Amino acid sequence: MSTIGEQIKKYRIEKGITQEQLGQLIGVTTQAVSRWERGGTPDVELLPRLSDILEVSIDTLFGREEQSMALSLARRLSQMPDEEAYRYAFNICWAIEIGLLGDVSIINDFMNKFIDDPSFSSDKKTDYFARILHDNGIANLRMSPDFQHFFLMVEPKSGIREQLSDMESLREVFALFADEKLLRILFYMYSLPNMPIDTSLISKHTGLNTKEVDRCMEPLCSHNLATRTVVATASGDLNSYTFRKESFVIPMLCMADEIAQKDYRPFLGGFFREKPFL
Repeated sequence: MSTIGEQIKKYRIEKGITQEQLGQLIGVTTQAVSRWERGGTPDVELLPRLSDILEVSIDTLFGREEQSMALSLARRLSQMPDEEAYRYAFNICWAIEIGLLGDVSIINDFMNKFIDDPSFSSDKKTDYFARILHDNGIANLRMSPDFQHFFLMVEPKSGIREQLSDMESLREVFALFADEKLLRILFYMYSLPNMPIDTSLISKHTGLNTKEVDRCMEPLCSHNLATRTVVATASGDLNSYTFRKESFVIPMLCMADEIAQKDYRPFLGGFFREKPFL
């Protein structure tokens, strides 16, 4: 049996239709479908119709999707303008979230939900979340009108806890964000372009005195969230700081905001997890 014949048979059976029914939908005889599945190849002009009916790509019919999908997606994104590329990538994330539910019957209904939906775009107050909790991984997605992000984790074989730092190290990280003064500095400095900022300027915009600023910057620098440079001036040494824009501060703030939400609508969820998280 040819690859395309194997694929046609596989997806025909998955859809629960007979060779006769597939032939009627395409406009060929039952014998033609039987020949394809025994090693023949459909005419090229029939492939688009065949892929539509079986709901798979033409690449999939030829058994090439596994090799080509990721490469095609990467090429397509690389050729798009930045804003368009990010929106398209998020739509892919939404497709991943729906697909991981493992329910083929809902795909068509849910794929278009909130994607280019005018009524959704006009709702500026409601936050929608999708949650997939599975023994093999976790996927969380936020689809608010103007605030969208996605988190996907493949479950480590040894479990999540084995991959995490020790509890004290994690506590120190959370302590940074629990300190109101540190958080004030973080919000100010991440509102600026990536450039060195001296202690006095941070002091002016955060309401902290210069000694407090330098004290607060110590833990931020020690956790590689900022770097300090000492500049010699006529008035003495001057501290300036540059925030590391590649750090995980922004993703962490986004996730923390999800926890902080008091009124949100869990748009959909799949809770299949049986084993503990940690």
